[in-house]
Amino acid sequence: MSAAKAAGLTLILAAALGMILLGRGSLESAEPQLVVTAKHAMKAPAGLDDALWQQAQPFDIRVRGRDSFAGEDVTVVTRSVYTDDSLYFLFKWRDSTESVAKRAWKFDGQNWTYLDGDEDRIAVLFEITRISNFATKGCAVVCHSPPDLPSKEWKFATQTAGEKGDLWHWKAARSNPVNYADDGWLTIAGNPSGSYRTTGRRADAGKGGDVYNQIEDRTRPQYMQDPKKPPSAPGFLIYDEAVAIPEGALFKPGDVISYRMPKRAEGSRGDVMASGRYADGGWTVMFSRKLDTGHDDDVVFNPRRDYSFAIAVFDNTGEEHSKGIQAMILNFER
Repeated sequence: MSAAKAAGLTLILAAALGMILLGRGSLESAEPQLVVTAKHAMKAPAGLDDALWQQAQPFDIRVRGRDSFAGEDVTVVTRSVYTDDSLYFLFKWRDSTESVAKRAWKFDGQNWTYLDGDEDRIAVLFEITRISNFATKGCAVVCHSPPDLPSKEWKFATQTAGEKGDLWHWKAARSNPVNYADDGWLTIAGNPSGSYRTTGRRADAGKGGDVYNQIEDRTRPQYMQDPKKPPSAPGFLIYDEAVAIPEGALFKPGDVISYRMPKRAEGSRGDVMASGRYADGGWTVMFSRKLDTGHDDDVVFNPRRDYSFAIAVFDNTGEEHSKGIQAMILNFER
């Protein structure tokens, strides 16, 4: 099995990001910059419900809709705190449906078929090195999606090799079960291994992603949960908890097995830890990352500086997303 290629990965485009995810046309920053302030804290928030989050000011980041969000602005309520060595975000947004299928397999009593559906996601893009006009126009300068071209020809990339972005991409089906947001970086357009299109997206050094769960002719899954290991994420099949389905294995009508098996992240690709929960008609997602990871494919956060960033959310899709409509700045309470 090879690590999942990127059909939705390459698009994912984080951060108002969106190359291929970006709706047709480009994003103009018609509104003033939104400044999001990270509050200094002596200790790290313990999780999604830590009372510390209530001490951090909420900021309403409006994203303009695509797909089920079309025709309306959706608000991502954002809070941020930082400690002496780490940065944390809490994102909340409404979504009428929890989407985590990512084409999972379902057994009907005789055959295996794919379930309809993709996954919900949120993505954030920071500058590693200066990206021309990103501070004022956001993802408009990296999401090249001319309205006269089909989406498969859109590109998410910087204009020059000297411009680099840090892309954090949380996926409800492929990264949330193993508690991280896929950490990548953005550069000029090319044809990276694992991508089916020209893109500027690159995975950070290390391991992560997911693996397709299918036999060679793609008619059924190849793997199932190891019966000797209790699932660490019930409802999902994690790659290192999977075993080959034995000959004669019995399944009941209605049984579901993941088609995309998440892999635990290692190295720079796993720098952004994340946890997400769907409840009461929406998602709550927490990100955490060291201010300085020591990796050159990550932005280094200095609390004495400000950082331009952009954001996007995806509703059951890897392409049509809702992107932030303002250029945004992260600063640090001092």
